[in-house]
Amino acid sequence: MREPDGTLVFVEVRQRSAKGHGGAGASIGAIKQRRIVYAARHYLARLTSVPPCRFDVVLIDGAIDGVVDSSINQGGARLTWLKGAFEAF
Repeated sequence: MREPDGTLVFVEVRQRSAKGHGGAGASIGAIKQRRIVYAARHYLARLTSVPPCRFDVVLIDGAIDGVVDSSINQGGARLTWLKGAFEAF
């Protein structure tokens, strides 16, 4: 997605229905971050001009009943959008 200022945003969405393994946020470790950055670099290599970039993570903790958006907590699910969750390394 693109922000109004032209920043290209890569968004990783993670969902866990139970917190037995630390919740959705625990699934974004260093290896997963490297894979996301690698995919982003692959995509950016095709562009003639590289815009400013940011890596966001959307976390969904809990069971989802129907459609969930950032303004509601539905069916026990909690949605958290972390803007600038990590940097490319």
